[in-house]
Amino acid sequence: MAEARVITPSPERTRETRRRERAVVAGQWQLMWWKFRRHRLAMIGGIVTLMIYLVAIFAGFLAPFSADAYSATYTYAPPQTLHLFQETAGVWAFAPYVNGYTVEVDLNAGRRNFVIDPDVRYPVGFFVQGEPYTILGIIQGNIHLIGPANQGDPMFLLGADRLGRDILSRTIFGTQISMTIGLVGVIFSLFFGVLLGGISGYFGGWIDNLIQRLIEFLQSLPSIPLWIALAAAIPPGIAPEQVYFFITIILSLLGWMGLARVVRGRFLALKTEDFVKAARLDGCSPMRVIFRHMLPSFLSHIIAVVTLAIPGMILAETALSFLGIGLRPPSVSWGVLLQEAQNIRSISTAPWLLLPGLAVIIAVLSLNFLGDGLRDAADPYL
Repeated sequence: MAEARVITPSPERTRETRRRERAVVAGQWQLMWWKFRRHRLAMIGGIVTLMIYLVAIFAGFLAPFSADAYSATYTYAPPQTLHLFQETAGVWAFAPYVNGYTVEVDLNAGRRNFVIDPDVRYPVGFFVQGEPYTILGIIQGNIHLIGPANQGDPMFLLGADRLGRDILSRTIFGTQISMTIGLVGVIFSLFFGVLLGGISGYFGGWIDNLIQRLIEFLQSLPSIPLWIALAAAIPPGIAPEQVYFFITIILSLLGWMGLARVVRGRFLALKTEDFVKAARLDGCSPMRVIFRHMLPSFLSHIIAVVTLAIPGMILAETALSFLGIGLRPPSVSWGVLLQEAQNIRSISTAPWLLLPGLAVIIAVLSLNFLGDGLRDAADPYL
């Protein structure tokens, strides 16, 4: 009699079987997360985006100085290199410092130039006391992550501007406005886009035609002239907080059309589904059918669209502030900082004034990678 052979499945086959069994009972959000975490660029973009928003929250702690601190002695001072170790009596020790400056007068150009002096060293400390700040309007503090060990010593890791203000500190504080204005603007755009797009797709008929013609009219207008016209309507001399509010409204008024088109298309496909008909027969109002039944069915797709819309808001605010029709000093945003680099003379004298633009590039790329990953994870056909 032949002996029965026991076939042992390979570990790879067992893992694949377990993975399929988990996928059968997993929910929509869990499936979306499993798919999202396989997208490496999206994971990197999500981590970088989270770090940028943490910088915005803890800007007072991370920045060496306040946003308006200045030193007229060091106008257009070049960036200093942070040295972590130095040699003393033949022994290397952890003793952070930056080199000082010497001043050279350029008689031909009629200006003074700062040159790094390797013989002068200013000690740098971590968790040092400095100017007071407030985190989230609640937590008071005066401890900074990094700063000069002795108050008054120059420390410009990314250089200084025309008033002797630290570019690094101002770039960190600019994160608060540039990143939050995109987030708040997208929230307003989300409300208008979902509401008008949902009404257009759910009711159809003349309401759909009216809303779609309005969207087509607004999309046909050139963006920059329209921004300029709306920004010109902001009364001059108002408080920076009010300017921030008006700029947010302007960006949201021009950013809801794309989302409204997406929502309309999905609603046109969903309104003939059985669960929508059942909700109508159950006596649900149109608004309840839209927000309680239809909208959650593609909420993950909306999250992806919103994530991809935030970079556009950030770039729009930067462009408006750079052109001088958006936020203005004393407000600090990346666009306001880039105003300093509007002419060739400033760039030739202090090319480090363009460094806030690097922050814009990093933020936009990370948000785009995050949005691409969310869009792919939310699409069931990929």
